[in-house]
Amino acid sequence: MTSPMLSFLGAAGTVTGSRFAISTGAGVSLVDAGLYQGLAELRRRNWAAPDLDPHDVDAVVVTHAHLDHCGYLPRLVRDGFRGPIRCTPETAELVEIVLRDSAHLQEEDARIANEGGWSKHRPALPLYGLEDVERTLPLLQPLDFDRWFDLVPGTTASLSPAGHILGSSCALLDVDGRRVVFSGDLGRGSHPLLRSPGQRAEADLVVVESTYGDRRHPPPEPELLAGAIRRTVGRGGSVLIPAFAVDRTELVLIELHRLMTTGQIPRVPVHLDSPMALAALAVYRRAFETHSCQLRAGAPDLRTALDELRLRAVADAAGSIRLNRPGEPCIIVSASGMATGGRVVHHLAHQLPDPRNCVVLTGYQAAGTRGRQLLDGARQVKMHGRYVPVRAEIVDVPTFSVHADAEELLAWLTSAPAPDTVYVVHGEPDSSAALARRIDDELGWCAVVPRLGEHVRLD
Repeated sequence: MTSPMLSFLGAAGTVTGSRFAISTGAGVSLVDAGLYQGLAELRRRNWAAPDLDPHDVDAVVVTHAHLDHCGYLPRLVRDGFRGPIRCTPETAELVEIVLRDSAHLQEEDARIANEGGWSKHRPALPLYGLEDVERTLPLLQPLDFDRWFDLVPGTTASLSPAGHILGSSCALLDVDGRRVVFSGDLGRGSHPLLRSPGQRAEADLVVVESTYGDRRHPPPEPELLAGAIRRTVGRGGSVLIPAFAVDRTELVLIELHRLMTTGQIPRVPVHLDSPMALAALAVYRRAFETHSCQLRAGAPDLRTALDELRLRAVADAAGSIRLNRPGEPCIIVSASGMATGGRVVHHLAHQLPDPRNCVVLTGYQAAGTRGRQLLDGARQVKMHGRYVPVRAEIVDVPTFSVHADAEELLAWLTSAPAPDTVYVVHGEPDSSAALARRIDDELGWCAVVPRLGEHVRLD
């Protein structure tokens, strides 16, 4: 009889591209199918021949709707996967939005590259297109939290709240009596809208993320954002906030509403320029209307904040182009959060050269992204084949992060009895190594940072 195996096909040695396989004699289950982002050498992995033939994958479990956890699904389908994709209902709604946006951006980037002639490839092609997304969406099978479901014979799974974004989950798989829990991305106890992650499921093996595994989040500093906005408006500039379309945009808008309501920043126009963020915002609004069990007790009502903020939604391309040169002090919130693609790139190209303007970074900036370059003090960044000087003020507001830090990760791990082994993934090398050392030193548990492509036995 073949021993069941756990394979690390992504997010090993890096903070992106989550993809883990559990193989038994009865079939193969995949937990997450994420895109690699950031450094070119990582993005090239999206194009590499998969370690696992998609025809051989029987089912996929998606922990949440961020691109580095679900963005590879259409390529998996394009290459032959036809099984069910299990996730929570909110994740299914958001995955549809995220994948359509991803395909559109890839097709658009390929078109621009071909027209501009700056791509190394002739012709430049998208990793997948909208047709592949439309073939993927019917495979989504939403399931509520804490309900067991079958993946392959002998392997069942259930999902529990992770508190990271709406619908996010930890995945518990029972493989012939051996249990493996995948953290997905864990949220924080201080998330303004969502409940804290639940207690960790008791398991034989734990696969835990380590995005912030080597640090503790700083205490909130509301003046960072408020001061940046006041300075920028005072010199007649505009504030550009690259924000992840799912969850980060909602948190930014709630904070802007609070700062305006309390008089800490002037009331200036607030534009949301991202069709994807607008669609995700509608999913969050519905969560308030239906009183979702995921919402934190006493959470600020997003609907009230949006109404009082008088948010200016920008859905069309013409309106977005006008915001490249807004002509008056304003705040522009636009995706993507690490400035890797989308409308925010065009805004950066026009607004970075002007010292009156300000760019506010609101979360994790992976190595190799434009956001990371700006965070590290780059004097120029490359966009659409040409370099743009950076003269605008760059402000980092790290307290918007909704990833658990090292202390919160350890608290989640210790909320259940010790497993046989903890596998530390989804972090840059120093971050994963630091968390693994703490698990070993402070808890006395066996903690391993797996290699990409490594296989370990479950029995």
